[in-house]
Amino acid sequence: MSKKNFSFKVISNFKKTRLGKIVTPRGVIDTPAFMPVGTQGTVKGVFVDDLDKTGTQIILGNTYHLMLRPGMSTLNKFNGLHKYMNWNKPILTDSGGFQIMSLSKLNKIDKKIGAIFQSHIDGKKIILSPEKSIQIQKSINSDILMVLDECPKMTNDKNILRQAINTSTNWAKRCKIEFGNNKKKALFGIIQGGLNQDLRVESLQKLTDIGFDGYAVGGLAVGETQDEMFETLKNITKFMPLEKPRYLMGAGTPSDILGAVNEGIDMFDCVMPTRSGRTGLAFTWEGKVNLKNSIYKNDKSPLDKKCMVKNLNLYSKSYLNHLIKTNELLASMIISLHNISFYQQFMKEIRISIKSRTFTKFYNKYIKLFN
Repeated sequence: MSKKNFSFKVISNFKKTRLGKIVTPRGVIDTPAFMPVGTQGTVKGVFVDDLDKTGTQIILGNTYHLMLRPGMSTLNKFNGLHKYMNWNKPILTDSGGFQIMSLSKLNKIDKKIGAIFQSHIDGKKIILSPEKSIQIQKSINSDILMVLDECPKMTNDKNILRQAINTSTNWAKRCKIEFGNNKKKALFGIIQGGLNQDLRVESLQKLTDIGFDGYAVGGLAVGETQDEMFETLKNITKFMPLEKPRYLMGAGTPSDILGAVNEGIDMFDCVMPTRSGRTGLAFTWEGKVNLKNSIYKNDKSPLDKKCMVKNLNLYSKSYLNHLIKTNELLASMIISLHNISFYQQFMKEIRISIKSRTFTKFYNKYIKLFN
């Protein structure tokens, strides 16, 4: 493993868009970047070697779920998730903050302690404090760690949003102390505040006062419209540090990515490519293709005739339609790999368009295609 420290550099700009490079001991990440989600230590239905061939440079792991299974003890024996799952490139881990919201019926927040969960697996009591979240992420041996935050469900109630900011700020301070001084890894803060610009700026200011290696926009992709998401990003990115990477958490349709890149976002993650793959929905340069549709029963054309990863260009839409209709697992594997490959091609073309200063043309061509 390289001895290089974590660093980020903006290479070029076009209007608000940014072409950048994140350097980690385990490899370089070209930004804007998309991170496939490996919740349980696997990107569902995709072999690691094939993931690598798509051009994926970093994946995301889930702190809460990996804490439960396989657990810290097992991860420590393997010196982290990389060796455990045979992935030698960077890993970013969320903090468990999203599960505080998504599993709200199974947890309660104690602002001094953290989140107290009832395990969705066996019902056991689990305490996820800011310190514990960082300890788990260290056991995972993450390259980029996230602070534990309170991500409220979508609301316009300023009192709820401000309370979440205050709790998240306190937890962020504790996370930074537990993280310590490690220049080879990075710790990102998470901006909350819902759709309220003043609260977003307040949250960001409190985080920059603490000081982090990167800043994420949390609390979006939770039910707001896409226009509301873009407006929120427009209002907060202009205040975010120019020299630090910017990460939009959990939003990841191609049009989401285009709109967010347009506002200066550098990093993305989403389950969309593989979740859609398991339901027969493919993303292509012609738009979304629902392969369940009977119109593809006799279609001899591939999803992408240029895609050479795992010879995906040899599978016809007709064959994929057949696999879906017969409930064959191979359907979800092929379409999931195709979707990740498309996403990485999409990000590469975005980077090329920023460098060549043609992003506006690229944006106008594809923003409506994927809505």
